[in-house]
Amino acid sequence: MEKKIPFAPVVMLIDASYLDRVGSDMSAHFAPILNRELPKADLANLLECLALDAGIQLGENEVQVIFIYDAGEEKMNFCTPSNLGKELHDVAFKSQLGEFSLYAFQPSDMATREDLFIESFQLTGESKDVHRIIIVPDEDGYGERMGNYINKVKGKESITVFGMNPPAYEGDYSFEMLGFPILQSLGIRAEEL
Repeated sequence: MEKKIPFAPVVMLIDASYLDRVGSDMSAHFAPILNRELPKADLANLLECLALDAGIQLGENEVQVIFIYDAGEEKMNFCTPSNLGKELHDVAFKSQLGEFSLYAFQPSDMATREDLFIESFQLTGESKDVHRIIIVPDEDGYGERMGNYINKVKGKESITVFGMNPPAYEGDYSFEMLGFPILQSLGIRAEEL
């Protein structure tokens, strides 16, 4: 990463390009089904839903959210706030779950988004400060590659992988559907579906 930052006990590592693609697709898909224009997703609500689905309890948790994104993709179009470099880097918010600290990084000229994501995952996996890891990798782009690294992580309370399809690789992690938190953050209620 460009800057060394200390890790919190809970780290949420998100491929922002993948999240934006899935969120935008879901918004476009469900708007005609519900016969209404959907608002932009509330990013804070989405992050809280991801944390809750990963088993984080209400309290004074420290959750560090690290967004990885490609140059030229500084904005997540489906949510608000959306600008990774200007609105979502080195900011924080508090909720009933604790404090969420947000950071956004893009790879240098020599690396790819995939490389930076996997390297970041390895660093969180090696950190003694991190107890829980929550990841949203690009399952279509390099999801399979995560299987090579996820089983090397030892000594964590939990690792939760979010995606639209369960990973093909085996490992000591739990899988959660990314679609449910996205629907919640878009303001779609279960009774509407």
